[in-house]
Amino acid sequence: MATTRQSAREQMMRDIVRVGREHLTTVGPADLSLRAVARDLGVVPSALYRYVRDRDALITLLIVDAYDDLADEVDAALEAASSRSYRERLEAAVLAAHAWAVRERSRFTLLYGLPVPGYAAPGDQTVEPGTRVALAMGKLAEEAWRAGALKPVEVALGKTVRADMERLRRVYDMQMPAENVSRVYGLWSAVIGAILFDVFGHYAADTLTDPQEFLRAHVDGLAGTVGL
Repeated sequence: MATTRQSAREQMMRDIVRVGREHLTTVGPADLSLRAVARDLGVVPSALYRYVRDRDALITLLIVDAYDDLADEVDAALEAASSRSYRERLEAAVLAAHAWAVRERSRFTLLYGLPVPGYAAPGDQTVEPGTRVALAMGKLAEEAWRAGALKPVEVALGKTVRADMERLRRVYDMQMPAENVSRVYGLWSAVIGAILFDVFGHYAADTLTDPQEFLRAHVDGLAGTVGL
């Protein structure tokens, strides 16, 4: 059972993230201020430094929070679609990610927008949450392969890329061929690119009547490239 002190600390961390989220909607991550966060929390800056040592630590907290929130939403969509076809489950995951990005534009920007000048994300804190969605899609493809629903794909892999894909197969205990792994590995970046184009308005004006319907068609095409 958590002690009173532990509970208070956990609550303060939640409050810091909550206020940090609110600030992201009005300022970019480079302009986040611990003093401003402390002011809105009603504490002096020196008290806040006991929980978050500097601006970079605050950015890291917000990145991890955003990655986990996005992944939780995708996981929920996959669970809700668990009785549907693998293509439909992939579509459900992508549409959930898209919905999150539209609703949480400032947090999506923090994850996939321009790098924050002078900030380097600590891998020991951000890699695991940052790869959750990609791994969920990889797990979906691997499940499809084991169920006989994923077809082998023909991809000419160079020696270095093949070695990388074989290493990923070993690390994640995958049975699907390295060629499929390479397509699955590129799936998340393709999905993020499509979502980014929509959220940031990069599609040419008057080209898409229904961007979400186009996203569905795009995902259907991507599903074919990975073997679904």
